[in-house]
Amino acid sequence: MLRWTDAAHTPPQLNPCVATFGNFDGVHRGHQAVIARVRAEGERRGIPSVVVTFDPHPVRVLHPERAPELISPGPLHEDLLAETGIDGLLVIPFTWDYAQQSAEDFILSTFVRGLGVQALVVGADTKGFGVGYTGDVDLIRQLGADHGFEVVVLPDLGDDQRWSSSAVRAHLRAGEVADAAAVLGRAHRVVGTVVHGFHRGRELGYPTANLERRSRGVVPADGVYAGWLTRLDLPPEAVDRRLPAAISVGTNPTFEGTERTVEAYCLDRTDLDLYGEEVAIDFVEHIRPTLKFASIDDLLEAMSADVAKARAILE
Repeated sequence: MLRWTDAAHTPPQLNPCVATFGNFDGVHRGHQAVIARVRAEGERRGIPSVVVTFDPHPVRVLHPERAPELISPGPLHEDLLAETGIDGLLVIPFTWDYAQQSAEDFILSTFVRGLGVQALVVGADTKGFGVGYTGDVDLIRQLGADHGFEVVVLPDLGDDQRWSSSAVRAHLRAGEVADAAAVLGRAHRVVGTVVHGFHRGRELGYPTANLERRSRGVVPADGVYAGWLTRLDLPPEAVDRRLPAAISVGTNPTFEGTERTVEAYCLDRTDLDLYGEEVAIDFVEHIRPTLKFASIDDLLEAMSADVAKARAILE
């Protein structure tokens, strides 16, 4: 996948193309369906597929007080887009000045002049782009007719509810990681570097990998989860790259903690030294809420049960 930041400097091998645009936070199943259609339209025409997105999220620039916490920020976002199999990713730096262009100018400068787009694929809910938030599907259709590109409009998609980034965030805030995964099409992932904590887990016989406070991705509600820890610094074929884990999110109230942490115990492994490694934690299923225990013995009994439940879930 080729990545660049200015439509005026599109690599020649990606012009003409089939394209789409949006924020694609989380790259959930709705996004995946749109991108799959982009690829299919490109293959049918024998031309490449391109996704256009923005950095930072436009709401962070235009209405920072309403900016959403990103499900898949930065490199995690781009990795997920690359996994869809697209040929090109245009990441437009979104600034206040950039936001002042009209919806028509955005489509013409980016897709007509910049990308030589032959087909533009959008969701039926595409709207609110360009200064004054005037851009919508009707405008795109009119511009397509005027400038010779096809417009492919996909309906809203979902099972019991529309697949959306907002739905994913709501499920994660409630600790409903399995429901979030149903929208995402995969387990929700948080990425961060392993740092030293209080070493209480090791003292109790359950050494944990503690993620740095500034981890990438929305951290689910406090609680205990079953999931996987992936050691991103190891090659994909390494035996210990992906490990089953019991994951704790919270402040460790039994020890009167105040700092919210994410820590993962790799099942039956006390021999790992993960400090300084970048790891991904995938949340599969909620086991129980965070609790304050009356004694260390009660805590150990609960941890043993958590590990047993996590093992059963992941098997």
